[in-house]
Amino acid sequence: MKACVLDAPARIETNPLNYTDLPDPRPGPGEILVRVHACGVCRTDLHVVEGELPLRKSPIIPGHQIVGVVEESGPDARRFRRGARVGIALLHRTDGICEYCRVGSENLCDHPSFTGYTVDGGYAEYVVAAEDFVYPIPDSFADEQAAPLLCAGIIGFRSLRLSGIRKGGKLGLYGFGAAGHVAIQVARYWGAEVYASTRDLRHQKLALELGAAWAGGTLTEPPIKMDAAIIFAPAGEIVPAALQALKKGGTLVLGGIHMSPIPSLDYNLLYQERIIRSVANNTRKDGDDFLRVAAEIPIRTQVQKFALREANRALNQLKNDAIQGAAVLVCEGPN
Repeated sequence: MKACVLDAPARIETNPLNYTDLPDPRPGPGEILVRVHACGVCRTDLHVVEGELPLRKSPIIPGHQIVGVVEESGPDARRFRRGARVGIALLHRTDGICEYCRVGSENLCDHPSFTGYTVDGGYAEYVVAAEDFVYPIPDSFADEQAAPLLCAGIIGFRSLRLSGIRKGGKLGLYGFGAAGHVAIQVARYWGAEVYASTRDLRHQKLALELGAAWAGGTLTEPPIKMDAAIIFAPAGEIVPAALQALKKGGTLVLGGIHMSPIPSLDYNLLYQERIIRSVANNTRKDGDDFLRVAAEIPIRTQVQKFALREANRALNQLKNDAIQGAAVLVCEGPN
């Protein structure tokens, strides 16, 4: 198969992903082999490629927003028929026995594995996944439309849940890439009023087109105070500004897997029972619930497509905020 392989972390400007031939992977017990049709390009992939996340497997094939069809089932794998269309997300597998898994918090598992980070992912023509951690994809979504839902969408959905935002509430979104442009559609569906803060004028325009009541610069204070806010951008310097924009008792959710250092905070920004909380991965229930809601709305993702061999170019554009919506790698089929 063709795949984009990271042999060693490096700045994306050096184009470190090697487009090469590898043996097709084989499914083990409880696993399925998926022929990849599309794989979303996520900022987490960029963190892996550039070494901002600790190296866990080398070499590694990145990618964890995967849509494809089941090509083969391994021993004891019976959940999906051959040809079924499925989605694969970041959470590859959990141990199922730790204290967190036992209480339904598998996103906090002590011994997890992650697609495209600790096991090979979807920047390839084929990928292996544990069938219990794979999602059926609603028929209403095209492959490239579904791919960004599997991380940007699910994490955005979990972030919204943890924010406690309710109908009529005022919600701030900081950063308006793949996650933001999906989260706003859910928030508006739930009846929240959304205020988008992002440095790129094109992203501000997209936010307004998707129903934002206001859009401005990243550190520009919104015209009214927020009940809750979510930071999707991996920039710790946003935290004080987002806290400043919160009402008393408001919640600030940090929606990324990596963030630059947060500056020291004046206690007055936290006082009056404001809350800061992070989001760690997702549970399978988050994924199931989100995909159901996404089909109800229905969510419409704005995507920019790249050929698989163009993964370096896609990540370079992502780093420079040059993607409108979400970037998606498309496999034309095995060579």
